Amino acid sequence: MHTFSSAGCGVSDGRCATTRIFPPRIFSTALVGTAAGLLALLTGLAAATAADWPQFLGPTRNGVYAGAALATTWPKDGPPVVWQQKVGAGFSGPVVAGGRAILFHRVGDKAVVQAFDASTGKAGWSFEYVTDYRDDFGFDPGPRSTPAVADGKVFTYGAEGMVHALDAATGKKLWSVSATEKFGSGKGFFGRVCSPLIEGNAVLLNVGGADGAGIVALDKNTGKLLWKASNEEAGYSSPSAATIGGKRHAFFFTRGNLTSVDPQTGAVHFEFPWKPAISASVSAAVPLVVGDLVFVSASYQAGAVLLRIKTGEPEKVWSGDDILSNQYATCVQRDGFLYGIEGRVDHAPGGSLRCVELMTGKVRWSEDSLGAPTVTLAGDQLLVLTDKGELMIAPATPAGFKPTGRAQILPFTVRAHPAVADGLFCARSKDKLVCVDLRKAAAR
Repeated sequence: MHTFSSAGCGVSDGRCATTRIFPPRIFSTALVGTAAGLLALLTGLAAATAADWPQFLGPTRNGVYAGAALATTWPKDGPPVVWQQKVGAGFSGPVVAGGRAILFHRVGDKAVVQAFDASTGKAGWSFEYVTDYRDDFGFDPGPRSTPAVADGKVFTYGAEGMVHALDAATGKKLWSVSATEKFGSGKGFFGRVCSPLIEGNAVLLNVGGADGAGIVALDKNTGKLLWKASNEEAGYSSPSAATIGGKRHAFFFTRGNLTSVDPQTGAVHFEFPWKPAISASVSAAVPLVVGDLVFVSASYQAGAVLLRIKTGEPEKVWSGDDILSNQYATCVQRDGFLYGIEGRVDHAPGGSLRCVELMTGKVRWSEDSLGAPTVTLAGDQLLVLTDKGELMIAPATPAGFKPTGRAQILPFTVRAHPAVADGLFCARSKDKLVCVDLRKAAAR
């Protein structure tokens, strides 16, 4: 069995707290007294949002890049490499915010949060702490969860259970909490995996703690406990959030349920049972929200289910175990079609990339033997990064999978999800972090 990165963490309405850049009071300044000032403000906000990938699965936590259109054909030797860096162990993906690419990795006996200049790769600040995490199966000893950047802070959750908040500009430690000591978080098969989700003043985590602390919310400024909920063990998924029918939901795929909670109070909206048939399993795909629908998927004979969220219990639209059973990589959605990985990726020949009709579960096409790729949506294009380090770009269409560009950008093994910011594609393998330029030539 392989170990997996957190496919930790889909917001459908664009209200993700990590993308809040300007405080509300800015609108009361003299700047908005002129049409030119207002236009500059709105243009700056749009540019800043498009330029950042501040958390797992991007600014809207659904694997979607909403920046400028990318080049769909590449030179023979692949898209230009902007920079690359040798890095330590881990399955934590990079994030990009405020001109910095930030990576959480392990070097020796230390967990390291490292900042790089997003344009040049020049190393900036770093923060480190001693970690005692050891993988029981002899796999990678590094962190699994991807950092979140919000309101000038960087939040990380280590495989050993340490939660840290750092100053995004300097790397200075602001606070830390041991989920093991404070909540009784268990190690599970592969350590702690949940990528933090920031909602308002809360840092949301699935820690799988004792005494009703399966899910916790920490104050992002102090680290103090705001609330706790659920007695479920932690899975390997990360939360997503959305407003549906005027109600805010934070969705957690725990070991046994899809659990919806109020992110501000911790009140449980519902628990929908959905889990693999065996305990020795890894369910890491994130609940994907599309309007009032939530798509949840796992392997090991659990399969996929599409739920419609109403005022009471969720209503099942369809389900099945041979349609789009995600083991770890989260699907993306475009124009009523899901694109994602069907089947176990820890057994040869790996999973199949599929296109499935969202409302019916009908399989439109399937591309076999791609190993264990991740899928990112950029406009009308799919960016598919395989575990062997090959990047492909192809139209997101139910007509079939027809790549227009392929390039070997990383060595084997790749498990972490990438970041796409301002047309730059940032991804890591087991020992390398690389940034390639996917922009059209005129935009470089």
